[in-house]
Order: sequence, then C-alpha cells, then structure tokens
Amino acid sequence: MTLLLAVTLFSLTSAYAQYEVRGTVVDTDGLTVIGATVLQQGTSNGVTTDLDGRFTITVPSGETLLEISYLGYKTLVIEARNAARVVMHEDTELLEEVVIIGYGTIKKSDMTGSVVAIKAEDLNRGAISSPDQMLLGKVSGLHITPATGQPGASAKIRIRGAASLNASNDPLIVIDGVPITGDGGAGMGNPLASVNPNDIESYTVLKDASATAIYGSRASNGVIIITTRKGTGKKLNVGYNASYSMKQNASAIEMMTADEYRDFMNTTYPNNQVIQGLLGTENTDWQKEIYRLSFNTDQNVSVYGTTSFMPYRVSLGYNLDQATLKRGDNQRGNLDVSLSPKFFDDHLTININAKGIYQKTDWASTGAVGNALAFDPTKPVYFTKGDGSIDTSKAGGYWNWLNPDGSANTMASTNPLSTIYDYTNFNHTLRSIGNVQLVYKVHGWEDLTLNVNAGYDIAQTKGERYNALGSISAMRSSNDLFVTYENFNKNMLLETYLNYNHAFRNSNLDVMAGYSWQHNYVQYDEEQFRNTQPDGPGAHYFTAPTNAKEYYLLSFFGRINYSIASRYLFTVTLRNDASSRFSKANRWGLFPSAAVAWNVAEENFLKGNRSVSALKFRLGWGRTGQQDIGSDYYPYLARYLSSPSLEMQYLMDMDDTNLIYLTTLAPLAYNANLKWETTETYNVGLDFGFANDRITGSAEAYYRHTYDLLNVISTPLGSNFGNSIISNIGNMENKGLEFTLNVIPVQTADMHWSIGGNLTLQDTKITKLTTLKAEGYLGVTTGEGMGGTGGYTSLHREGFTPYTFYLFQQLYDQEGNPVQNGLIDRDGDGEVTDADRYVTGYSPVPDAFFGFNTQFRYKNWDLGINGHGSLGNYLINGVAMGYSTSYSDDWNKGYLNNLSKQYLVNGWTAPSENNQKYSDMFIENASFFRIDDINLGYTINKLKCIKSLRIAASVQNVYVFTKYRGLDPEIGSSDGVDFSIIPRPRLFTLRLNLTF
Repeated sequence: MTLLLAVTLFSLTSAYAQYEVRGTVVDTDGLTVIGATVLQQGTSNGVTTDLDGRFTITVPSGETLLEISYLGYKTLVIEARNAARVVMHEDTELLEEVVIIGYGTIKKSDMTGSVVAIKAEDLNRGAISSPDQMLLGKVSGLHITPATGQPGASAKIRIRGAASLNASNDPLIVIDGVPITGDGGAGMGNPLASVNPNDIESYTVLKDASATAIYGSRASNGVIIITTRKGTGKKLNVGYNASYSMKQNASAIEMMTADEYRDFMNTTYPNNQVIQGLLGTENTDWQKEIYRLSFNTDQNVSVYGTTSFMPYRVSLGYNLDQATLKRGDNQRGNLDVSLSPKFFDDHLTININAKGIYQKTDWASTGAVGNALAFDPTKPVYFTKGDGSIDTSKAGGYWNWLNPDGSANTMASTNPLSTIYDYTNFNHTLRSIGNVQLVYKVHGWEDLTLNVNAGYDIAQTKGERYNALGSISAMRSSNDLFVTYENFNKNMLLETYLNYNHAFRNSNLDVMAGYSWQHNYVQYDEEQFRNTQPDGPGAHYFTAPTNAKEYYLLSFFGRINYSIASRYLFTVTLRNDASSRFSKANRWGLFPSAAVAWNVAEENFLKGNRSVSALKFRLGWGRTGQQDIGSDYYPYLARYLSSPSLEMQYLMDMDDTNLIYLTTLAPLAYNANLKWETTETYNVGLDFGFANDRITGSAEAYYRHTYDLLNVISTPLGSNFGNSIISNIGNMENKGLEFTLNVIPVQTADMHWSIGGNLTLQDTKITKLTTLKAEGYLGVTTGEGMGGTGGYTSLHREGFTPYTFYLFQQLYDQEGNPVQNGLIDRDGDGEVTDADRYVTGYSPVPDAFFGFNTQFRYKNWDLGINGHGSLGNYLINGVAMGYSTSYSDDWNKGYLNNLSKQYLVNGWTAPSENNQKYSDMFIENASFFRIDDINLGYTINKLKCIKSLRIAASVQNVYVFTKYRGLDPEIGSSDGVDFSIIPRPRLFTLRLNLTF
C-alpha cells in the first residue's frame, strides 16, 4: 500500500511538473526586440517581451516547443531549454509574401486578381529622377513612354492600353493610401514625380478589374500603388545615397554644313544675286551651339530606426537635372517623414506620412531646337561692331534676320541661341502630400480592425515669363508682355473602413466595408504687365479672370475574400461612386467585381513538391468607371465663359488716361445627359513556379469592353451653344495576352544569375461611334496637322485602332522613287481631294511590347542590364516631311533656311502642295529595342563604422535598335505625328550608397 501511494504521488508530481523559462530576445545586431510574442506551441499560453526584450514563461518541460514571432522577423520555433538567448532575423521575404492592394493587404498565394508587386531594390540601379523610370519594361501590360530630354517633362503611362478616346487614359496613382492628382502644378504633371525614388519601398500594379474595381470610378486605366519606406531595425541607422551623372545627346538630325549649303545654293541657283547677297561666310553648327555636356546629381540622406514604441524614418533629398540645351534646369528638394507609433499593446497603430517637395524649374524654349535645324549655317552667332565686340544694340546682340529698316523679319526663323537666352519662363512649386492613418484592433475582438485615413495633396506654383528687352522675340511681338501666373491645387481625402479577418479551422474569411470622401480644387490666376522695365514688370495691362473649379467624389465600398485550405480562393468587391462632374440623374455609378482562383500547389498531390513549387489558375471579372473626362469639370451645366484676354473684351469708352473695356460672356456647349464611361474586363491567368521557384512566371489573357464611350458629335445648328459636344455614344474593345518569365540559371553561395522578361500582345478596336448608322459615315478625324489650317492625319473609325492614319496614297515612278506632288486619285474623279484619302491600317499603337532584364552577382560584384521595346507601331515622320524638298522662296522674303541631308528626297526641288504633306510615304515603322541601362557595382559589408558600402557605375539610354529615321521611336503624343526634335540624352553615372 505504501509503495502504491509512493508511485502515485511520484506520477502526479511528474505530470504537473513545471519548467520556468527566462530568456531574452534580440535581433542580429544584439538589440533587444520589444513586444515579441513567446507562445507555447499549440496552446494559448504565451507572453510578450518587455522593454529589455526579456520574458518569463512556465511550460511543462525543457523539451516543450516555443514559438517566437514579431512583425518583420522570421518566426522561430525552439525548445524551451534553448531559449535563454533568442536571436531573431529580419524576414527579407515579407514583401514577397504580403502584397499591398486597395484598402488592405493580402498574401501573395491568396491573390485572385492580376496584381504585380515589385521591390524597389530589385529595379534599376542607374540615375533615377522619377519613379516611372524604375518600372520601365518591368511589368507585362504596363507600357511606359519615357519623358523627353527636357527636365521636368512627364512620361506617358498606360496599363493594358487606352480605354477612352476623350477622357484620361492615365492610371490612378496611390502613394501611401493617398490618390494623387495628375495636375500638381507646372512642371509636376507627372504624379509619380512627386515622390523621391529613393524613398520607395515597393510598387503594386493592379491591372484587371477584379483588382481595381475597389477604386471604382478612378480605376478604368489601372492602379499603381506606391508604398514608401518606413522605420526598421532597433537602433539608429543612417543611409546616404549619391549619384553624379554626365549627360550628352544620344542622337541628332543631320543637316547641311555651311560649305555644303553654300555649294548646294550656288549650284541650284547659279545666277541668283539675291541669294548670293544673303549667303554668309561663317561656318556655324547651330546644333553644337545650343547643346552642352550637362550635369546631374542626386543626393539623399535618411535616418531610420525604432524607439521603444515607434518606428521612424526621415529622409532628405536633392536632385539637379540639367538639360543638354545650354539653358533649362530642374531642381527638386524632397523631405519625407514617416512615423508609426503603436499603443495599447500594439492594438492601435498611427501611421503618419508627410512628404514635402520644392521644385524650381527654368524652362528652356524648345523652339531653339527647331531653329537650330533651320537657321542659316553661313551666319555668325552675334552681331559685331568694327572692333569685333558684340553689338547689343541689334536684337540684343544675337545675329538675326532684320528688315532694311532694322525691324525684325517676322517670317524668318530665329537665332537658336537668341531663342534660348532671350525668353524666360521660370517657376517654383511647393507641394505636400501626406496622411494620418489610424489602425485599431478592437480589444477583445482582435479579428476586427477599424481603419481611418485622412490625406491631402496640396500644391502651389508661382512663375513668370517674359522676353528680354530689345531681343528679337520682343521685337517680333506685337504686344510684348511680362506675365506672372499662379496655380493652386488641393486634393483632400477622408476614408474609413472596417475589416474583419478570421481564420477558421480550414478556411479564412476577410470582409471589408468602408466610406470615402474626396474633394479636388484647382485654381489658375494670371496677371499681365507691359514688358518695359529691365528688372521686372512694367505698367499693369490685364488681369485674367480667375479660373477656379472643383469636384467631389463620394463612395461606399466593400470586399469579401474567402479561402478554403488556401486552395480555393474567392473575391467579391463592390463600389458605389457619386461624382459631381455629372448631373444628379447620372451621378451614381455601381462598379462590381468577382474573381476565383484555384491554388493547385496547395493540393495534397502537389504540396511540398519542389519540382512544381507554385501553380495557380485565376479567373476574374469586373466593371470600372471613368469620371476624369478632361479639364472641363462641369460638362453637363450650361455656363458662360468670361473673356480670357483684353483683346476679347469690347472697347466701350475712354477717358483722359484709360481705355474702358466691357467683359464679354460667351455661352458654352454642354450635355446634360453626360454619364460615366464604363469598362468591363474579363481576365484569366496562370501563375507557375518550377524547380523550387528557380523558374517562375505567369500567363494572362484579358478582354476589356468600354461602353458609353465619350465621343465628339456634331450638333444641329441652333440646338446647342457650339457645333459639337461630347456625348456617350461609343464602344471600344481591348484584348491582349501577357507573359512573364523569370529564371535563375545559377544560384550558389557566391554566384547568382537571374534573367527576366515579359511580353504583351494587344489589339484595340473601336466598335461603335454613333447611335444611328449613317451611310458613308467616315468617323472622327483627329491627329495633328502637317501644315496649313484644319489639317488632320488620323481617324477614329469603327473596326479600327484609335488614331489609325488616314492619308493620301503616294505615287511612285518605275524605279520606286516617290513622285513629288504625285498622289493617287483613288475615286477616279480626275482630281485629288480629301475623298481620296484612305484608311492605311497603320497606327502608333504597338501590336506588342516587351521588357528584358538580367542581374549577375559574383561575391561582392553585381552586373545588371535592362531593356525594353515594341513591335508593330508606326509613326508619321513630320520632321522628314518638313525637310523633304529643297525648294524655298525664302530668299524672296529676305532670309534663308538650312536643308537636311538626312531627309531631302532626291529630285524634289518644287514646292510641296498641301496634300503632299499628308502622303502615306511619311509613315515609318517605329518598332524598336532600347538597351535602357548597364550597371556595374561592388559592395563591401561590415566595415569598421559602415554596415554597407556600394560603389557603382552605369550607362543609361545605351543604344536603340530601330529602322525608324526620326530622332527617337518613342514619342509622347498619342496621335503618332512626330515633330519631336528634343533628343533623349545618354547618361554616364557614378553612384555611392552608404549605410551606417
């Protein structure tokens, strides 16, 4: 009996034995991790670390497993007896696992829509002045036309092509939860330029409607979400990034030299004494005169870390971007502050983001480039006196064509240096973007989160433009004015939503519902003065009426994500938007979406398979709207336009000193029935990964149908206050295939080589332009003219791509040479008229575009190459048209213009008739492949006082492979008419990155 009792007591004592664990949690730098969760695995028995990173927990035995976790660090599972000192490592794959989407985040494996997330550190490492350069060629379906060589110019961004003919086709840009307006003031038309590239943590590109519909009326053109860097680490960290670049023009248009021009004119007009009297003796290369080897620099300092309760990051940046023109600089300063304090045991997080931008721009007159081509190369740069000094009494000193009486020859081209230096357009912009976001996990019900986000985007631009006194520009101006202007933009946002996320035994439910209010206000002011004073404006001339406009957006939105065993995934979203840009009858728009996905890799027959590491099928559908219908904020209202200039006012009377004018009011055309453009999208996708994700990629097909398309229609005489209005009567479809492939051929401890590429095939067609089918309806003529008045080059027509070229057919001789003024009379009526134009089938919209990148690392060395291109896009070479003939009667008008060896057509010596300018012979294939950059770097880690040091060199805009004869095959205009003569520069850059 005694023995039995002893055994029983021993068993009970063993069963209820307790093992107390005392430990400390630190990171890889030895700093304590505050608030880490220490949990007995499989139970609710757990504690959190204190301010010193210490914890005490009682568990059954030393072999009990402890699970230790903290946001941003990899979760550890260790035995209790080994927990005296726990070292946690940062989770560098966190971004790859969790993707930021509209109003929340989602695990990458649980995504159902077409969403691409990219780390900024994985992108270009060259000299980056705007974030759009980092995305160039990196995402299938995302087509970016880089900005021109002019500092401050904007890139053109399209996601899955254009969905509209008359409304905006720009994607919505969201920076840290704040939708950014594209109208940020002069020089800041590109919303991506409002954030410092060095402050960006990640990009998320939302492409299909199942992903974008949560943004409703602003998402027809896709969404780009930018998340900036936040405070990380446990101690103070300092980062310094610097780049120094030299820029030179990568291409030029070949013009005649002075000797070639003199020989040509003497041969062509051997007995013309007027020409002989106009020709000079100088040898001036005007393109060399206006260009320079310019300098760029980018300087950034950041301080970041975490206090006892608050991650923080502060950065300061400066960017100088000089034009290759001898004048034209853009300077930008950026300040970024990010604070994320946590309260109440991490139940309340307050995210504070504030960005300040100061931009100062000296806009060069781009007319100097055209004048450098045209101006007589036999003329000197300056008027000079007898002693050789510059004669500033004549046109400010720059040699220009003058009449015999000393007045300006207003028909002649202008000295290109005079164009650069005699005109000033200077402005500076202050802009601030920020938000305060409160995220509260409800105590006692932690699955429920309340999110409140208040944001703003405010910008003010002030500037002035004027001609130098006595300059040729002032002499040619009939009313020389000194103009001051001011733009003010304000975009305010208030959003709140509830999110419920609960994990059941074998499934997960995520429900979100919210409300959004947005107000956008824009104001333009202008004052005009007489330009009579050397140091500022003269007498007041005119105050332009203030142009102020605003709109409001109200929205209710919701989303349900449901997953079963991480295999079967379902998403449903709904957004109801109201825009003040439409009448009350058409103000609200409902935008639903739905998506399903099958994550095959989570099925038992594939789970854990290293050969097929990822496999998921996706199917999505949704509708999005378009309320950004142009600069007119009130197109449905009957309004009057106040006379915008003094010349448009009516002279009523005059007194002894003043003229008295009456402001006139002109009624504007309007359409009270205007409503949303709506785009419906279907998407099917496949995501895959093989060989433990050494090979990854995706394939997608999409179909987009835009209805209630805005189109310009003629109005019957007397039915409206204009001969045409915008109306919802069109349809357009856009379909395409997208492919992405990334391969890691080599991956060892010392060597890593990755190759990535993407390809997009697209087809866009207009399917409806009128309500009534009228016989012989041509379509809508559009596109820039090639000369004369009222010209057009392309057509919006049913069954064709937007901006399909609509031109005359060129006649060729038996040797295949084009006949000057020889156009084919297609209708056989004996004359060439507009009725002989034909739909060429060519357009500037590419059939395909692609991107390529490769990164190679060996130990501390890294080498990267990036490129992009397009196929099947065509341009009208307007510069070639302008210089196609040698004929000129300019000598009869008192001046001469240069000729181009590159574009002069052999035998064309007569004047080109107006119809000849619209010949299809000027259509050229603009397919290309551009090597964007090559960069080489070396990294040194863990120096005495420096965590990391990287030195790198790069070349950007390396080379373009193309048959196009223009200056560059990538142009910003949508109509495909290329009068572009501002070259994109080639950059040679040295970079330095330090982390302390």
